[in-house]
Amino acid sequence: MAATVATSLVTDSETPSPTPDPTPDAGVTHAATISSAADPPAVAITPCDPWPRPYYIEDGLRRVVPYHYTYNTWCKERWRGRKLMEIFEVEFRDRPAEYYRTAVEKGLVVVNGKAVGPDYVVKNGDLISHTTHRHEPPITAEPIGVIHEDDDLIVINKPSGVPVHPAGRYNYNSVVEIMKSERGPDLLPRPCNRLDRLTSGIMFLAKNQRAAERLVAQISQRTVRKEYIARVVGRFPDGEVVCDQPILQISPKLTLNRVRANGKAARTVFKRLAYYPPADPPAKDRTEQLATPDAEQRAQRRGDREGYSIVRCLPVTGRTHQIRVHLQFLGHPIQNDPIYANQKVWGFDLGRNDADAAQNTDEDVMSRLARMGKEEVADAVAYYDEMVDKYHKKKAERMSGELCDVCETPLYTDPGAQELSLWLHSLRYEDANGTWSYVSPLPAWALPPSGMTGPTQVGGMEDLVNAVEADSI
Repeated sequence: MAATVATSLVTDSETPSPTPDPTPDAGVTHAATISSAADPPAVAITPCDPWPRPYYIEDGLRRVVPYHYTYNTWCKERWRGRKLMEIFEVEFRDRPAEYYRTAVEKGLVVVNGKAVGPDYVVKNGDLISHTTHRHEPPITAEPIGVIHEDDDLIVINKPSGVPVHPAGRYNYNSVVEIMKSERGPDLLPRPCNRLDRLTSGIMFLAKNQRAAERLVAQISQRTVRKEYIARVVGRFPDGEVVCDQPILQISPKLTLNRVRANGKAARTVFKRLAYYPPADPPAKDRTEQLATPDAEQRAQRRGDREGYSIVRCLPVTGRTHQIRVHLQFLGHPIQNDPIYANQKVWGFDLGRNDADAAQNTDEDVMSRLARMGKEEVADAVAYYDEMVDKYHKKKAERMSGELCDVCETPLYTDPGAQELSLWLHSLRYEDANGTWSYVSPLPAWALPPSGMTGPTQVGGMEDLVNAVEADSI
């Protein structure tokens, strides 16, 4: 008997996610088997959202067993009257057109629960379901720490490398899904502030809609102060440094931003917490390093011998990548930033003071960044210690050259430790009126290195706040 394709159609209210994604790149999980192309496709309803989640821990990483997953989306207005195959070819380019045609023919793409041909004309009210075999990247196995919890709110310390929402290649490997897995499927955590996948630190998860709306309103009205801590290249200047350069998004697809005169207004206050100079290696070891094949490349890297600073960051506005972009512009990018401290993308000066793109055009930067992790290994740590630089280049995520036995999807190697962490941490959130404050511990990378002394905690925000007010006069 021919195997069947298992899909399930649900309304938005039945979707496990509290905020359903309107695109075919979000939906409900199902077990599924793939029918052969020679057999007529059949559709069978199966239990959705399998429980427990298919996690397992290995080599310090949280992994997800590959699984079938069904994306559901209602017909968009611009899709009306267009052929199904045309929609997939034009709007979804993550796979070749041949894949989508085969998926339609096998019944992996159905409309209103029924198999249709590639020439089917989509109508208003149609529900399109697409079943794929999902491969999620592994993330750190570090647990999600709880700083505070009450009847309305959970304040967590998010590990670096873990996305907040299911998005892109990540689904179960996300803060929302991990919390549901740990506490039960009835928990619907509502994130109230945004942290990038690589950024660690304080996040607010509301337990109900009323609490979420209240905190989101506070944050949007700028009655909440937030402080980050970053580890940056070189010796950061003394005193409070205010950067008010405007920021423009030059590539939504790559989430790439730059300082631009025609960008959106942005302001960040910085203050150095500590500076740690480089430790010179013994002369013998240094000679051996210079004899290695890639010694010339290492010697030319700006920042290799500059040491690093731990910097406090107070973002007055909330632009995407604001702290990372402003630090790059000031000439002190976050030391392991895979985008803004990547010399293969930005060149020797890393975009310092390049507000008019005279050193690197937007097109050049986007082209180089798009190649990272595909034709070449992502150089996620531009200023890593010379002794381990070569090792970390090998331990980076890239296409392995192998294909999945089930779906023939190209497989990636595991990400390296440097690709699971950005040395940027959400340290503190507090109400400007002093009614509440939450502070997380300093991350390990911000503590004094072995053999050196330095601060292990951060004081109040008065100096940073005063610098904002003085700069506004």
